[in-house]
Amino acid sequence: MNNEQLQALKEKYVAAGGASPNKQFADHAENAQIWDADGKRMIDFAGGIGVLNLGHRHPRVVEAVKGQLDNLMHTCQTVMPYAPYVQLCEKLSNVVPVRGHGKVFLANTGAEALENAVKIARASTGRSNVICFTGGYHGRTFMTMAMNGKVHPYQTDFGPMPGGVFRAPYPVPYHGVSEEEALRGLEATFKADSAPQHTAAIVIEPVLGEGGFYAASAQFLQKIRSICDEHGIRMIVDEVQSGFGRTGQMFAIEHSGVEPDMVTMAKSMADGMPISAVVGTDTIMDSSGGNSLGGTYTGNPLACAAANAAIDVFEDEDILGKSRALGARLEERFNDWYRRFPHVDNVRRVGAMAAFELVKSRDTHEPDAEMAAAIVGKVKEKGLILLSCGMYGNTLRFLMPVTIENEVLEEGLGLIEEALTEVHG
Repeated sequence: MNNEQLQALKEKYVAAGGASPNKQFADHAENAQIWDADGKRMIDFAGGIGVLNLGHRHPRVVEAVKGQLDNLMHTCQTVMPYAPYVQLCEKLSNVVPVRGHGKVFLANTGAEALENAVKIARASTGRSNVICFTGGYHGRTFMTMAMNGKVHPYQTDFGPMPGGVFRAPYPVPYHGVSEEEALRGLEATFKADSAPQHTAAIVIEPVLGEGGFYAASAQFLQKIRSICDEHGIRMIVDEVQSGFGRTGQMFAIEHSGVEPDMVTMAKSMADGMPISAVVGTDTIMDSSGGNSLGGTYTGNPLACAAANAAIDVFEDEDILGKSRALGARLEERFNDWYRRFPHVDNVRRVGAMAAFELVKSRDTHEPDAEMAAAIVGKVKEKGLILLSCGMYGNTLRFLMPVTIENEVLEEGLGLIEEALTEVHG
């Protein structure tokens, strides 16, 4: 079927809230390229929203899934466990930088990982409340929607959110929120909304994902760690988008030297297979009762096989080195655009987690979401998938596979440069 025929089916049968506005339908893909149902080639700078750091269909991941498929598809691991599950937990315990010995719970999605991290924090502290940050994104379940630091489009039309979730400002000096102000805001949250003795967890993204690719400094994250230690609060670090090599380290929190109590992860964990995890200090992870964590499909054998293979690829193919090199190339190109185009502002990156703003004026930093949308639309017409994000919708974020070929990368960047030239006249 072609794009037009598939679009007709989508309009007739797919719920509007879950339907993509894109009228192209992916047919097949390889590394950083996708071909649609009409045979049109697209360069992928979105990576399934950060899921494909190893690229579409990495050969070793595909091989691992095919091999597992010949043996076992499903038992529900709580009924009868299997080797790939426990082997993956061992690997994650060895690579995730939590305090002390790490234990692991596997789930299906990033939102499930966050939900379970909150459950574990409540069980281990006997407290109920959670403090999150403005601009944070944690998922689309009711609890994680309440935790999100951005209302639209996630809470739209869905009524009251669960209680016990409070917010503090995320430090973004570019938008006038210093680290000192953010810490004062957290102290105000303690006084006005959730006293420390009632707070089970502080949940933070070391680099905001949907919120705009702003990074918290090592000093700020260290301060959050010390506040949690002072009050017996669990520090939960959300690495769903920033984890698995995006920032040049396996996890973004490693740039700070901080060891959290729990880390949540998903997306590039298995290079496209649906799986997520909570990794935390063993005594904390064991605080809830038997069979208190689980789900029918959690830690599916095929997804575990993919994740085990993906972690091996990171080590064997120097993916972290490639991430750092990719980030340096992006920064160089972005700085060139900053010099040439007056509406390009605030170039930034942590490893290959890179972004810049489009603004009406660099003097005021006034966001220009319309220009960002225009750029995204123009490059799509030219054959490039690119995403915007941020509280104001004016940030262009770059999530191409770390394994992208040099010539494909340069072709894609060239298309963005063409669009910037057209928009700037």
